[in-house]
Amino acid sequence: MNKLSVKDLITVGIFTAIYLVVFFVTFMIGYIPFLIPFLGLICPIICGIPFILYVMKIDKFGMVTLTGTILGIAFTVMGSGLIMIPFGILCGLIGDLLMKSGNYKNWKSITWGYAIFSLWMMGFVVRMFIARDQYFKEIAKSYGQDYVDILESITPIWTLPVMFILTIIGGLIGAWLGKKMFGKHFKKAGLV
Repeated sequence: MNKLSVKDLITVGIFTAIYLVVFFVTFMIGYIPFLIPFLGLICPIICGIPFILYVMKIDKFGMVTLTGTILGIAFTVMGSGLIMIPFGILCGLIGDLLMKSGNYKNWKSITWGYAIFSLWMMGFVVRMFIARDQYFKEIAKSYGQDYVDILESITPIWTLPVMFILTIIGGLIGAWLGKKMFGKHFKKAGLV
C-alpha cells in the first residue's frame, strides 16, 4: 500500500477541520443537559455529511486513523481529558480497517466504518462514568450545580451502553444521509 502523500495529508487536514467545526457546533446542544445522552445520536448524523464527502477522497489506509487521532488530541488539548486520545486512535483505526476491507469503495464497509469511527466521541461520556465525582465537580465550576444535578439524574450507569448504541445508530443514519446528499458524486467516484 502506498504511503500517505503530502496531498493526502492536506486532504486529512482540510476534512478533519471541517468535521471538527461541524461537530463542535452540533455538540453545543450539550449546553442543554437533557440532550447530553443523545449527543452520540445527533452528532454523527450531522457530521456524516462532511465525513461521507471526505470518504470520496480517501483511497489510502491511515487517513481515517489520522483524523481520529487529531480529534482525540484536539479535544484533549481543549480540556476533555487524556481518554480522548486512545478513543480517537482506536475508533479511527477500526473505522479505517473496516473501510479498507471494502477498498474504500464498498458502501457497507464505509457505513459501518463511519459508525465505529463515530464512537471516538464516547470518550467524553466514558469519563463521566469512570471518574463521576471528579467529572461532576469540574462541570459544576463551569455550568453550575443545577446543570450537574440534571445531568447526574438522567445518566445512571445503565445509560452508558445505551449511549454507545445510539452513537452507532447515529453513525449509520449519518452515513446514509451523506450518501443521499452526494449520491450522484458517489457514482462518479466509483463508490458502490
